[in-house]
Amino acid sequence: MIRFLFRFIGFWFLAGAFVALVYDGTKSIAGNAVFITKLGETWNAIHSTSLQLLQPAIERHVAEWLWDPVALTILTAPTWLVLGIIGAILALLGRKKKPLIGYGRD
Repeated sequence: MIRFLFRFIGFWFLAGAFVALVYDGTKSIAGNAVFITKLGETWNAIHSTSLQLLQPAIERHVAEWLWDPVALTILTAPTWLVLGIIGAILALLGRKKKPLIGYGRD
């Protein structure tokens, strides 16, 4: 059941990555320049208050050093890339195990 949930959520993330890639592509074609939407911009457009609460929450509950190099790097990465990586990891975690063949069944 948990593998199915990982696969299901992973494929939703991959679908979101594809939508973000198509959005950036159409914006680039229409503007005759390369546009890359950052994850922070997308998150701010969807729900800005949760993004504003993220920094104090990470610094207070996890670690102060985690915000500046790690979280800011992820927030400045392209949306399609971050969603695609998360979706691929979840889909790989949820894949079905290969059946063992031969003497490996012991």
